[in-house]
Order: sequence, then C-alpha cells, then structure tokens
Amino acid sequence: MPTALTFLGAAGTVTGSRHLVEHNGKKILLDVGLFQGLKALRQRNWDKLAVDPARLDAVVLSHAHIDHSGFLPRLHKDGFKGPVYCTSATKDLLKIMLPDSGRLAEEEAAYANKRKSSRHNPALPLYSEEDAERSLKLLQPVKYDTPTELLHGVTLTLTRAGHILGSATVHLDLKDKDGTTRRVTFSGDLGRYDMPIIPDPDPLPPTQYLLVECTYGDRSHKEIDPRVALREEIQRIIKNKGALIIPAFAVGRTQDLLFHIKQMQMKGELPALPIYVDSPMASDVTPLYANHADEHDEHMRRAVDNGDAPLRPANVTFVQGRDQSKAINAQKGPLIVIAGSGMATGGRVLHHLVQRLPDPNNTILFVGYQAEGTRGRRLLSGEPTLRMFGQDIAVRARVARIEGFSAHADFEEVDRWLATIGRPPRKTFCVHGEPVALEATRARLEARGWNAHVPAQGETVLLD
Repeated sequence: MPTALTFLGAAGTVTGSRHLVEHNGKKILLDVGLFQGLKALRQRNWDKLAVDPARLDAVVLSHAHIDHSGFLPRLHKDGFKGPVYCTSATKDLLKIMLPDSGRLAEEEAAYANKRKSSRHNPALPLYSEEDAERSLKLLQPVKYDTPTELLHGVTLTLTRAGHILGSATVHLDLKDKDGTTRRVTFSGDLGRYDMPIIPDPDPLPPTQYLLVECTYGDRSHKEIDPRVALREEIQRIIKNKGALIIPAFAVGRTQDLLFHIKQMQMKGELPALPIYVDSPMASDVTPLYANHADEHDEHMRRAVDNGDAPLRPANVTFVQGRDQSKAINAQKGPLIVIAGSGMATGGRVLHHLVQRLPDPNNTILFVGYQAEGTRGRRLLSGEPTLRMFGQDIAVRARVARIEGFSAHADFEEVDRWLATIGRPPRKTFCVHGEPVALEATRARLEARGWNAHVPAQGETVLLD
C-alpha cells in the first residue's frame, strides 16, 4: 500500500489543522484542530471526517491551540480510541483548554436555544465539557529530541517550534518493508526568533517531505519595536484616561504581554496602572509556565532566578468570576484589560467591546493574526459598527494593531528556519495560510529551486 498524505484541514485557510499520513496500512493524523473564522469554515467542524475515526491508529499534536487540537473530543466521541502524542506542556495546557472549549460549546448551544436563533431544534454542542474530559485520557507525553516508536515502522521525534509553551515540530520516520526510511516533517506553527519566554525554533533537520505553515507567508513583522509600540499605546490611554482593551489568546500572547509590561514597569517606563487579565483560562494557564522551566529561554530564566515574578506586573488582577468581570465596566481609565478571545470571536472580550467601543478615549489593540471573517478582522478593516448580542455597537474607539507580538514567524523568519536544512526536501507543501500567503510562499520557494505545492482541501498526494 503506497504511503500517502491527505490534507483534511489548514489547506487554503489558517485553521482546522488536520493532515493524514497513511503508511503500511496505518493511519496517523497530524493535528486535529477546529476550523474557525468564516461560517462556511466553522460548519466544516460538523462534516463527516474523510477517515473513520475508529480506524485511526494515532494522533500527533504539534501544540495546544484550539485550531490544532480542539476537534479531539469530537474525534474521540466519534470512535477514536488510539493514543494522542504531544509534549508534556501541551498535555498540561489541554487539561485546561479542551474542557473550556467544551463548556463554551455547551453555552453557545444553550444561548441559541434560548433565543431560538438556530435552524436546529434543539441546537447541540459539537462536544461537551464531559466529552473533552474523557478525551484527555488519550494524551501521551513525549520528550523533545527523543525518538519514539508510535507503530511498527513509524518513529516520532518532536523538536522545538518556538511558538507557544509546549509547541513542537513533528518528524515522522516511515520505514518501508525493504528497510528504507523516508521522513515527513510538519512544522506546526513556527515561532519567532529572539523573543522572550520560550526558546527559538530548533533547526530543521534533513527531511524528504515538509509541511510548512504560511500564516505570514506574504508579510514581514518589521516595524517599530513592538515593546515601544505597546508602551506608546499605554501612554496614549493614560493621557486620555481611557481603557486599553487587548483581545489576546490565553496561551502565549497574554503571557508575552504580561512579561513586557512587567519589564517596562521595572525600568520605570510605565506606572502601575490597573491591569485586568479577564480570562479564567489565562489565569489557570499562566502558572503552568513556572512548572515547565525546561521551556524557558535565557530571558525568562534570568527573570525567574532574580525572583522578579516575570509574568505578574504590579497592580495586575487575574479575574475569575463573572461578577468581577462585569465590575470592570464601572472602572474609569486609565486601565488595561487583556481578555480572550484573540480574534474577538467569543469570550469575555466581547462584553468589554460592547462597553468600550463607543468611547473615542479608548483603544482596541490587536496583537496577533486576525483570520478572515472574525470580528477582529472586521474592526481592523474599519467597519463603523459591530454587531454583538443582537445590537449594533458604534465603533468610535481607536482600533490599532501591533503585529510584532505575533507568535507566528513572518516570511523572513520562516525562510531563516528553512535555510537550516541544507539540502531541500523532495517536496514542500504550503499549509496553514490564506491563499495569498500560500501562493507567496510557494513562489518564493520555487524561485530558490525547491519543489513546492499548495494542496487543496481534501487532496491526497502519494509519497514516492
């Protein structure tokens, strides 16, 4: 049976990462993410998977972000019983993130039923919090740089991707019956170079087939130092006595912001104005960073060794209950609110947007990628109103963006990583990007003499 690679997600789009490897009759799924953004994409989460979950032999997760891991509870509910391999930090993160995802799905279904806003009667969640809890028992942690035999003829090695805590680049060594071995490498989400908290991406070892992410395949993060830009945004709301609302992912982006604010406070560049981290998940996740010292880079290690509590700026409050969250609305500026979700697709940040968008003294600051169809993308495009909770909210607040805090490598950093391989792979597949970014990456690689291809959703490629 030929070795094959089928692209079941993150093909032509940035979410829903799912790549099926078939070898010697075995089926391994690289990532099992949720589609996010446009309604047409989100509806794919309800489509029947092209492979029977019960016939999958294993799943390997590159990292914990929901667009790479969030379909696991449904996969398990639909019959998958095999092991799920990931790093130890990813396992710890998923213990928090997957049940939270299930709880949100249940709340959204209940809200739709209450408002009778769904064409389904009753509206059902994709999976429940209980489904998510059950799926956690499948997780099997794997150490970095440690070859692990997944199945007969299939060996897994994880290296550091530098994206978020626990993120990995996945290498599968596939042994044929004649003893020859081919390697398939999946970059996962590549992180930035020379950023604090976690180490840079590891070099790319030789591989025959490479799946590379292209989120910023057509863009560079070169701009004013993001820390300087953040300081200027904070100083602006201090002057205006306004609120700085930062939609941010609970894992990665929130901790980066806290680290930089703390550093600026210690240097005397910022006063200790009130900071609210309004995300129960971020409140639970942030302490995990202390539990994984092996994931720290030199900046983080030095701060920890000095006893600086690098992720706890002065005057920070980690908000838990809804009443505490609502009470922030009565607070006068200047203040900072960091809340999920990072693309303003849901979560507590929506309530803060409802309250703060109409006031021109406030700023809504985006610090990461905003996928097509999300509220974040719409705000950045300059829409004058934003519909939330059945009402049109006037957008009078300043809307700004700092891309330098993105946890995704830009095209120059991806090229820097690719240059570490030496000899090009036989074939490189451009995934996890919108069409323009994917095509830009393909063209750039082919100009360098690489064999590059942008796969379509559902496409199967035989690996010679």
